[in-house]
Parts: sequence; structure tokens; C-alpha cells
Amino acid sequence: MSRLRTRTTRPPVALALPALLAVAFLLLPLIGILVRTPWGDLGEHLGSPGVVEALKLSLLVSLWALGLSLLLGVPLAWLLARVEFKGKALVRSLVLLPMVLPPTVGGVALLLGFGRRGLLGPWLEESFGITLPFHTSGAVVAATFVAMPFLVISLEGALGGLRQSYEETAASLGASPVRVFFTVTLPMVTPGLIAGAALTWARALGEFGATITFAGNLPGTTQTLPLQVYLLLQDQPEAATSVSLLLLAIAMAVLIALRGRWTGTPIDRGAVAAPRPTPEEAPAPATVPAPAAPGQGPETEKEKERDAEREHWPLHATVTGFNRLTLRAEPGTTIAVVGENGAGKTTLLRALLGLTPRAHAELRLGDADVTSLPPHKRQVAWVPQDGALFPHLSALANTAYGLRARRVPRAVARREAQAWLDRLGVGHLAHRKPSQLSGGQAQRVALARALAARPRLLLLDEPLAALDQTTRAHVRHTLRTHLAGFGGVCLIVTHDPVEAVSLADRVLVLADGRALQDAPPAEVSRHPRSPWVARMLGRNAWPGIASADGLALPAGGRLVVAEALPEGAQALAIIAPEAVSVHRDRPGGSPRNVWPGTVREITAVGSRLRVLIGSAEAPDLVAEITPDAAAELGLADGSEVWTSVKATEVTLVGL
Repeated sequence: MSRLRTRTTRPPVALALPALLAVAFLLLPLIGILVRTPWGDLGEHLGSPGVVEALKLSLLVSLWALGLSLLLGVPLAWLLARVEFKGKALVRSLVLLPMVLPPTVGGVALLLGFGRRGLLGPWLEESFGITLPFHTSGAVVAATFVAMPFLVISLEGALGGLRQSYEETAASLGASPVRVFFTVTLPMVTPGLIAGAALTWARALGEFGATITFAGNLPGTTQTLPLQVYLLLQDQPEAATSVSLLLLAIAMAVLIALRGRWTGTPIDRGAVAAPRPTPEEAPAPATVPAPAAPGQGPETEKEKERDAEREHWPLHATVTGFNRLTLRAEPGTTIAVVGENGAGKTTLLRALLGLTPRAHAELRLGDADVTSLPPHKRQVAWVPQDGALFPHLSALANTAYGLRARRVPRAVARREAQAWLDRLGVGHLAHRKPSQLSGGQAQRVALARALAARPRLLLLDEPLAALDQTTRAHVRHTLRTHLAGFGGVCLIVTHDPVEAVSLADRVLVLADGRALQDAPPAEVSRHPRSPWVARMLGRNAWPGIASADGLALPAGGRLVVAEALPEGAQALAIIAPEAVSVHRDRPGGSPRNVWPGTVREITAVGSRLRVLIGSAEAPDLVAEITPDAAAELGLADGSEVWTSVKATEVTLVGL
């Protein structure tokens, strides 16, 4: 077998030559330091009292500058990445300004702001006795001023790359914004934080211009290592070269350690852990013991918590904005929310969570009006389509997250979380990270996490969409089993008719934010009021205007039906694919709806074939036939055929 080789395109000389010159331009000064360094006297130069004192002061100043940058820069980066406000562009420009401002100008600005005659300096001196210029604290302020932008920019980039679904899911589990920040956001952007902190420290260590202008050059007080180099250049240039080499080595060590991760993109730290298991979905053999009776054994929780678990919460919601509808449901009801893309399904869920300005929900769960409450106090749990399992936590810690957010003791929370994982058949995976779970296992952990949080309303956004058919069937069965005992209301957004029919007690059909239909699955299957839903259920759907004997089609054709609606009414004709007959020649006999057409596509659905037929006299029509019938007719793409539908096989639904 020949070895495959990757062919590399030779860069054009017009681009390669300037690029090489740029590399040489940047590299030559560094080579100059290496060549001119007196290696024999390096130890003596670096060990001199003045250099050692300056190095200690530089480390002190740079570390204090790093701490101050973390204290101020981390909240600022979060604000820029997560909050929309007027003047945001101006604030970001202020952050970047010290990076492009000449350092000496920055020092002058600091003097005019914090100096003894500056805007804030006199107040600081009179009220607190703090004098920043020509003091070590002034060197810290100068280093922070020029170095903090590196932290803000790096961390803002990391926050911008972090999907907000993690934070929103944590809020839906009951975590306050501060708890979400410290337990979810910050751990997930740790690479960006580390990169920004390293760059900030290195920049603070090498600060010169702003320091000498604002804090002066006082030995032991403000004379940092870069200022020591400046002094040595006048009397001892060889010693200055040695100290410069030290600063160069520190800077290069920081850059090598970062390995180019300037933006600090969030990294799934579990992604490099153990390899993913095989995607088998069989649950573990472990079962959950029955709960202990009140007062028996350590498994028993407080009486109040047991009573809360037995409560039931009917739903009443009035949604305005993009979505305009009213929802009422009794405890234990599961509602499938369906509709084409852009119909407002996810917006409805986010409105109930209180996470979108596009729609507002006046929401009552049981006797509690939660309309004015923030998302983390509503007790509305959300499972987004991707599950949003926190990658830095194990399956057990993920499942216990909502309980810990509600201040449930750690041991009790972990015990209850383990019980939920056992119920959903993934208890044996409790100590694995999300990256070590298969798709079906991760979805069950996400569901266990939501149910363990003791919600009053459960929202599932296409929870099974990412699973294969076998896994989907198993998880669907598990979900149906556990929703049966849920004391609240569950809304499931789905595009799968099997999910809508098998999981839901009601199907809510949305279009442009409005409810087209809200009925039991059987009713929606028999009389869908939306062409999209009819097609989702595998039926042909033709809109039109009811006439005396059937339906007048928009293109000018006519469909004859057995039972007509009042003339002039908007209606939808529903035709099952198996009711469509396909012929090579024009059929005779009883069919009253006959059209010529052309085969556009043939697809297999189970043991049958679906044939899409286009016609100039009628809308596109899907027929379902057997492979033997297709072979007998000699069907292929482009074949000329005739289709027929009996009037009794057409159902008209008023819109």
C-alpha cells in the first residue's frame, strides 16, 4: 500500500520573503542579547546586591499587581462578555487604551489622577494617609494600569467562547448568579484565566515607563528590575545585558508555558481523561431500595422535605411578547411542544425560565406566583438539547448540583443524587466525567440532575435529538417511566412524532409564537391543524378554501372530498401516503382525484418506499408503496406516472 503524502503548497516569494525578513527583524535583537551576554560574569552580575534587591521588589510589585488585576479585571471581563449596556464599546476602549498608550503618558495620567495634586490624590492623603507617587504602592498601581488589560482581554475571550447554556442551566437548578460564577463559569474558563494571569504578571514584571514617571526610581522603594537595567546601562552595560537576559528568559518561559493560548478558549478538562465507553445503553443491575419510613434509619430527611416531594403543582402561564398564549395544565401532565423552526418553541421555554426579553410569562406554579422571581428562585428546571452537563464535575456532582444550590447538606445531596442516577440506570457511572459518557448516558444524567433539583416545572428542549434510534428508544422508555411520577408539569420540545405521541398527554402546536392547536396526541394525529405538523406525522397536507364539493387549491386545482366544510372556510386537506395510488397510465373507475406527475425522489421507510411525486396540476404528493409495487411499475427518478386519491380518503380540517 502506497503511503499517502500531504502536498504542501509552496508560498509565493512575494509573501515568503517579507515574512522571513519580519522574523529576522524580531529575532536579531534577541540574538544580540545572547551574543553580548558576558556568560562568565553572569552569576556575579545577577547576584549583586542592587540586582537582588530590585528583583525582590519586582516580584513583590508584579504579584500585588496581579492580585489587584484579578480583583478588578475578572468582574470587568465578565461584565463585558455577559452584560449588554450602553457605553460598552467605550468601556472596552478604556480597557485597551493602556496597551496603545505610551507608557510615559500613562505615568503622567496616573500623576494627574492619583498624584498629590491629582483628582483623587489629595482625598486619599487626607482621608487615609495614602500617598501613591514615589512609593511602592505607586509602582503597584502603575504596573496594574498597564498589565490588567491583558487579563481582561484573555478572560473576555474565554467567556465569549463559553456557551451560556451551562450558566443558564445552573440557574434553572437553583444556583444564584454568584454561585453560578464561582462553581460553573470560573472553573470552565480556567485556561483563559491562567493565560491572562500569566501575561498580566509578565507585563507587570517588565513595566518601566509608567513606573518611573509615576513612582520614580528610588532604590529599595520603586526601583524595579527594568529600572535597574536603565541605571546599569549608564555605568555597567555588561551587567545591564545580564539582567536583560534574565527578564528575557522569564518572558520566554511564560510564552512557552502558554503555548499560544492567548484567548484562553474554554477547555473541556474531561476530554483528555479516560476514553469514551462503548455506546451501550443497558442500565446497571443496581436497583434503588424503597424509601425508609419516617424516623427509620439515616436515609430519612427532614419531614418538611418529604412533604414537599409529595406536593403537586398545577401550571398556569400567560405568555406575551413574541409568544402569545395561555397554558394551563394539571400536575403530572406532559405537553409536547411542536412547530417548525422559528415557531417560538425554545422562546416559550426561555420565557417560562425568565431568561429572554423576547417574551414575558406571568407564571403560577401551584399556589405560588413566580413571575417576579429570578430564574434561580422559580424552581423551574431546564434540560437543553445538549444536556449542558458541567464538564469539570462528575455525574454524581452534576446530579447533586441543584440540591447543593438549595443548601442541602453535602452527604444528603450526594445520597439523593446517587438514588436518582440509580433510578435512571446510570448509577454505576456516578464518578465519571461527562466526556466519559455516551450520548444516551449523558442525557439520562442530565435528566436525573433536573429531577433531583425538586422542580415544580420541568422543561426539556429536544432531549433525545442527538441520540441514535436504538438509544433514543431506550431513553424514551426511561423518560416516560419517570415522568409518570412527577408532581409538576413537563414541557418537551420535539420534532419527533414518536416522542410527541408516546411521551405527551397533550400536543401544543406553535406557529409564529401562537398556539394553533392544543389537544391530545390522538386528536392531533387525526386532525392536524398545521401543514407542518401533518407532514411531521408523515401525511400529505394541502391548504385551501372549502368549496361546495371539496377544496379549492391555491394553484387553481380542486380536490374532491366526501365530507365538505362550509363554503369559503380556510381548511387543510389531510391525505395519508398509503391512500395515494400510483399508476403508469391514467386510472379508470371510481377515483375522483386524478393527476399526472413525475417521480422526484424515492426513499425507503422501514419495509416500504415513499415516492415524492410532483405535478403541474396539484401540490407535491407523497405516496407509500411496497418495493414489489415499485419494481412492477418500473419507478425511478423522472418516471412519468399518474396518482389518484379516493374522495373518502381525504380528511378536511378547518383552520
